[in-house]
Amino acid sequence: MFEFLNAFFFAFHALWVSFNCVGWIWKRMRRWHLVTVALTALSWFGLGVWYGWGYCLCTDWHWQVRARLGYTDSHSYTHLLIRELTGVDLIPWVVDVLTGGIFAFVAFSSIVLNVRDYRDGRRAAKQLSTTPT
Repeated sequence: MFEFLNAFFFAFHALWVSFNCVGWIWKRMRRWHLVTVALTALSWFGLGVWYGWGYCLCTDWHWQVRARLGYTDSHSYTHLLIRELTGVDLIPWVVDVLTGGIFAFVAFSSIVLNVRDYRDGRRAAKQLSTTPT
């Protein structure tokens, strides 16, 4: 069961991280992207007040599963993903800076694009309502 959970968390969490990185690109996905980024921020900064900045509920659960399997884990989940997927063992603070920088960029991009999409939608609806039929 723990092997299954380990594989599940790798797949689910890697997809979550990937979507957080690129989900803002596609207009149809932007609202969902804003939700996943907000949930990530809530975990990192909301729960982080009690558990330490950057705390991730999903990482915590995955670490518990991996501990049961006898693994000693990395500094962070991003560090683990990079190491497992590429074989490169980067310096932990470099991974933290990259993670924080990318997250700040995608969160900002998501907010700006969602606001723009909302305004464009309101403008289009207003034009439709004022167009004579």
